[in-house]
Amino acid sequence: MTSYRELGLEPIINACGTVTRLGGAPMPPQVLDAFAAAALEWVPLEQLQAAASRRIAETTGTQAGLVTAGAAAALTLGTAAILTGHDPGRMEQLPQADGFPNQIIIAREQRSGYDHAIRAAGARLVEVGFNEIVSNAGVRRTEVWEYEAAINAQTAGIAYVLGEGSSPSLEDVVALAHRHDLPVLVDAAGELPPRENLQRIPATGADLVAFSGGKAIRGPQSTGILCGTRELISAAALQMLDMDDHWELWDPPADLIDRSQLPGLPRHGIGRALKVSKEEIIALLTALELFASGAYDSDVPRLRSYLETIVSQLQDTAAVCTMIEPSSPDRWPLLEIHLADERIDRDAFEVCRSLRTGSPPVYVGHGKLRHGILIVNPLCLTNDDVLRLAARLHAELQP
Repeated sequence: MTSYRELGLEPIINACGTVTRLGGAPMPPQVLDAFAAAALEWVPLEQLQAAASRRIAETTGTQAGLVTAGAAAALTLGTAAILTGHDPGRMEQLPQADGFPNQIIIAREQRSGYDHAIRAAGARLVEVGFNEIVSNAGVRRTEVWEYEAAINAQTAGIAYVLGEGSSPSLEDVVALAHRHDLPVLVDAAGELPPRENLQRIPATGADLVAFSGGKAIRGPQSTGILCGTRELISAAALQMLDMDDHWELWDPPADLIDRSQLPGLPRHGIGRALKVSKEEIIALLTALELFASGAYDSDVPRLRSYLETIVSQLQDTAAVCTMIEPSSPDRWPLLEIHLADERIDRDAFEVCRSLRTGSPPVYVGHGKLRHGILIVNPLCLTNDDVLRLAARLHAELQP
């Protein structure tokens, strides 16, 4: 059996968490078992996605859902659905969207590299607003009227990136969009936990919501969820599924794809490269059931104990440890390790680099390195990792 070590790779200690660049979340045994069992049998993918749609709809309180190849794929498929609906001619044309509405309005302060997934479908992003607090130019941020002022005949919808402190509120943006009969696509990739967000975010009235499946849900890293209105989920599914069939024989479940809305069988869509395997769909649904039921809550005390062990091992080093408490009971704490500049002759970047290149390689959160802070996220740690991680940190943080 091929292994990381056989390929010349030493497995790392992942103190970063569920980041894609390190492989995502740890999959529970039940998820791995479901993946393996699904690999031994075959079902038509449109029937499997229809069954998944019912399960996702029930869990999220939406009309329908789709298992996607990650949250970015969900954004691409959601955008494509907004641009084309059930028009096979428009589907065939993407990513060239000339000749029909193709503008997606987005707040300037919500732009990031992730919105490439929206642009990849053929949408043209129209930026509105400013964050004048961040730019030190004033006290205002993007306002609802700025979205409305940008709406014109070429507007297809609105994209909204949800996060702590997003402004204006999603509810206000949805209300504005719906007054103009425009759909709203929400990027909520990292907004789980709390698990209540599975229903709370769609309950705003957003037409499509994208969640990551390979982070807190702990499904396969290359999975995500797109949930929302039945019509848009149907259009998204059409642009991802294998369409190599005869119209006379093709019979998808009507609650996922209503054939009566189509003049014929569309060709492979722009989402064909974003296909999801039967094993991934079953594994994601298993993980979603575990997450939504609160099965992971019992892990929180264990994860906290990992951080407490690390703190105890760093008492005599040039580090000041701060436990960052979670905002909800189904979240786990994080550990910030502040480098005491006067006691250590290296900066946080040098320490982080040395941790990565040592043995075993250690990857810590790097979001606050410029402030002299290393972050430890315990979710991907094991019992065996903790003391090894503490030893590596202890050696690197000697005064």
